[in-house]
Amino acid sequence: MQKRYRLRKTWQFQLMRGKGRSWVHPLLVLYALPNRLGQSRVGFSVSKRIGNAVRRNKVRRRIREAVRLLWPRVEPGWDMVFIARSGIRGKDYGHISSAVQQVLCNAHLLRDTAGGRDTASDLE
Repeated sequence: MQKRYRLRKTWQFQLMRGKGRSWVHPLLVLYALPNRLGQSRVGFSVSKRIGNAVRRNKVRRRIREAVRLLWPRVEPGWDMVFIARSGIRGKDYGHISSAVQQVLCNAHLLRDTAGGRDTASDLE
């Protein structure tokens, strides 16, 4: 992900948790808040409860890759933070990618490439 699409500052994450709306999945939580930039930005958080640094970085890389592949379909104008939950330990990329797609669909932040409609029905 390019730097202009990232949330990196602590205050940005705190704002998301304080004012953003959340959607929960057994593997992760998504916080989203509209911004006025015309482009979406994303941040990732993986706590020490997930494991040591190697495991946390592996989980972060997998979530980031799942978001990167869906990025062209993400609605513009939103700040999002993905927070890994303890259930994500030991899950492979397929499970993580599915969780990211589900939570984005539940938040109505994922559009169809053809006509701009929501893709929640594509998961069933």
